[in-house]
Amino acid sequence: MPQTSLDVARSAMVAQQIRTCDVLDERLLERLREVPREDFVPKNLRAAAFADTPIPIGRGQVMFAPMLDARLVNALALTPDDRVLEVGTGTGYVTAVMAGLARLIHSVEIIPEFKLRAAVSLAAQGVANAVLEVGDAARGFGRHAPYDAILVSGALPLGPDAHFRESLAVGGRLVVIVGVSPAMEARLIVREDADRFSERSLFETDVPVLINAPQPKRFYF
Repeated sequence: MPQTSLDVARSAMVAQQIRTCDVLDERLLERLREVPREDFVPKNLRAAAFADTPIPIGRGQVMFAPMLDARLVNALALTPDDRVLEVGTGTGYVTAVMAGLARLIHSVEIIPEFKLRAAVSLAAQGVANAVLEVGDAARGFGRHAPYDAILVSGALPLGPDAHFRESLAVGGRLVVIVGVSPAMEARLIVREDADRFSERSLFETDVPVLINAPQPKRFYF
């Protein structure tokens, strides 16, 4: 089948924005070329689907820039046997990307209308291994634990609640954005064994805070 102009634009996005940021996992890169990002953005913003910028999706939320999405998923190092928890379904785009890399995606969204729209978009793409639920997972979501990987698609100013860590299988990876705007950073937490976790900083960024995420106390003088 000949490539369309959208296929060309998607491939250019991968080559020019994502590969240049050391996202070199060929399975992930191929998935990013395959999933039609343009079908997950709001229709009136479709022209911006491949731009290196966040896209507003309503209710004060955004779809992350392609490069950020790719770097976060890349850090999870997903395998075909992984069970994944995604906190914040949003448009369902990252859900679709991860569904092609892992065995099962449990995706939790606090805004019901987002979950419904994402379900329609995922069904249109034939994604059958993603289970979407409405819920508040700002302090974790242990219903289907243990997970091999957890992605939190919004900032947690105080870092992840202990429930996130305890929901990881041994060897499981948690990718989360921590801090207060504009000083936020993505972090990778790995459960090395039953009682031991390792943690490292990945890169700096700045994204909206996850709805209902615990906030630092404010001091007034």
